[in-house]
Amino acid sequence: MIKLGLIGKNIDYSFSRVYFNEKFKRETIEGTYSNFDCESAEEIKELFQNRKDCLGFNVTIPYKQTVVPFLDEMNKHASAIGAVNTIKRQQNGKLKGFNTDYIGFRKSLQPFLQQKNHNHALILGTGGASKAIAYALELEDITYKFVSRTPKKGQFSYNELNGAILSKYTLLINTTPVGTHPNISECPKLPYRVLTKDHLLYDLVYNPAETQFLKNGREQGAKTANGLEMLKLQAEAAWEIWN
Repeated sequence: MIKLGLIGKNIDYSFSRVYFNEKFKRETIEGTYSNFDCESAEEIKELFQNRKDCLGFNVTIPYKQTVVPFLDEMNKHASAIGAVNTIKRQQNGKLKGFNTDYIGFRKSLQPFLQQKNHNHALILGTGGASKAIAYALELEDITYKFVSRTPKKGQFSYNELNGAILSKYTLLINTTPVGTHPNISECPKLPYRVLTKDHLLYDLVYNPAETQFLKNGREQGAKTANGLEMLKLQAEAAWEIWN
């Protein structure tokens, strides 16, 4: 019996539990996948100690960086990113961290990329998910800048974004939870009117399937993609790690 689970906060909506339990049924695998809704880092630490029967975990917002100190080791990609979304309990009982977000994002983005148009990207948000996105963009040789409500040196604030900046940065990636169900009328604050058919908007949010962010882009002729394919691809990459 394979036991797996998702670590996060307020994760009743979780994609992973449905995805893996359906996978077990479809492929006649004896396994269970549970949600571990944790209120604090201390709860996560206790979870690792108490659930030694679990082969592995996925990690979602807001704990992709929080879990790192509790791990015994990390693979080179997770170390480079500085965030973990997949954990495997090894045969010696030690916990090893991985990141499959960058794999899922990179594979799901590639079919939409146009080399002449999408060489510069803006990453909206600076949380754990944004780090995996930045890593994937580096592998694709795409220059990027972060956009933050509280920008650090070298980052844009949302208020700075204008037509001149958006004419250069034609790939826009939302890594924030803004626009997620039930707050579906919300979206990152951008001057959407300056977007064109040369822009590509990618939203890590998948519920709803078309966020307000994507809708605003589509109405200006931009290409759009949500995060559902990325989720499926990162889940399968996690499954390969656990097996």
